[in-house]
Amino acid sequence: MSVEGTWDLSISTPIGEIKAVVELLCQGGVLTGVAHGAGEEVPLSDVTLDGDRLTWRQAVTKPMRLNLTFAVTVAGNTLTGTSKAGRLPASKVTGHRRAIRAATEH
Repeated sequence: MSVEGTWDLSISTPIGEIKAVVELLCQGGVLTGVAHGAGEEVPLSDVTLDGDRLTWRQAVTKPMRLNLTFAVTVAGNTLTGTSKAGRLPASKVTGHRRAIRAATEH
């Protein structure tokens, strides 16, 4: 199963809902990615796909400095799971893959 593409995420945290965008790409058999949100762009690390289970780590500085660990299950163009920041309670994560737009002729 391919998880490549652009994913719109919603993370339900104790301080409210946070929206983020994650871009996943497979290069040379290695899954890589970058996350965009709260005015910053951060690389993903330890991106792993095992069956339908996708995990990754990322560091953020907004709204506060945190190291996050994501563990989600991918089903087609949707994903559900959790994001965890250290000792803080896990936050619910949901996401949808953006549809690929057909190239228009010029």
